[in-house]
Amino acid sequence: MKIGTIDLGERPLLLAPMEDVTDVGFRLLCRRMGAAMVYSEFVASDALVRAVPRTFEKLRVTDEERPVAIQIYGRFPEAMRDAAQIVEETAHPDILDINFGCPVKRVAGKGAGAGMLQKVPLMLDITRRVVEAVNIPVTVKTRLGWDEQHKIIVDLAEQLQDCGISALTIHGRTRSQMYKGTANWELIGAVKRNPRMHIPVIGNGDLCTPQDVERAFNDYGVDACMVGRATFGQPWIFKEMHDAMHQADHNLTQAIESAYAPLSADWKLDVLKEQVRQSIARLDEYRGILHVRRHLAATPLFKGIPNFRETRIAMLRAETKEELFEIMESVRPLLAQR
Repeated sequence: MKIGTIDLGERPLLLAPMEDVTDVGFRLLCRRMGAAMVYSEFVASDALVRAVPRTFEKLRVTDEERPVAIQIYGRFPEAMRDAAQIVEETAHPDILDINFGCPVKRVAGKGAGAGMLQKVPLMLDITRRVVEAVNIPVTVKTRLGWDEQHKIIVDLAEQLQDCGISALTIHGRTRSQMYKGTANWELIGAVKRNPRMHIPVIGNGDLCTPQDVERAFNDYGVDACMVGRATFGQPWIFKEMHDAMHQADHNLTQAIESAYAPLSADWKLDVLKEQVRQSIARLDEYRGILHVRRHLAATPLFKGIPNFRETRIAMLRAETKEELFEIMESVRPLLAQR
């Protein structure tokens, strides 16, 4: 599957853009685990235009994580156009993605993100201006529609394609659903089956297991799958999914040098420890540990360990790397006893 001239291979798996999650360290780890392409946290166009320093931190890209996409959002055409040019000139990403799908109130409620699903002419104007402003492929991520009564994605997909985008990612929910209920893959499939669609269609929503992505490719014909919340606490999910689809024929780069077999419980624990190290290196010890806590809380690695509640609480309260790693190592013998 190609986006522009970027070849992502057969049945690629992509890391979804997620605020406060897909920083450079996590992106790099997921790439090494088999993600064919990774996306940044979303970047506010207004903040880029106003040169807010913290916003520019999100534009940090390393060559090791390429191909990488930077995602921007906003509701003003001129700001989105200017922000797109700033991103291209500053970060030199392989792809620029436009966020028309974020459902949270502070974004959609102000008319940006999924809020654009109520203002389609403005959405299309912004898309055209961004496409014309840069020399790299522009893609869009959006949802089925604003609510159950306005599932407009089939027609909208054609309109976005006509604006010149190079690929379209569809999250199989409406804005009103937020992240509740079940993703509607039938409508994603309907977009892909539309004979007038010729750009790649990327499916997103409820992709949590190798069986989920196989079903997405086989039953709905998508060109790629984008994995989001299922990566929390298990960046190795890309390797699990990839190996299941390709019967482990491909020799993926192993992220962690370890004496343990890949995908063993010991190896996964080492991966989590590496994630902690990377987070600390990017921030500092206190903030780095704080940043990675959501992954430690969400990881399925510790499920099934008897009487684990107190250990989990201690792990999430640890404030130094030494303290945290001591607790994590105390869990290692318990992993083999499940």
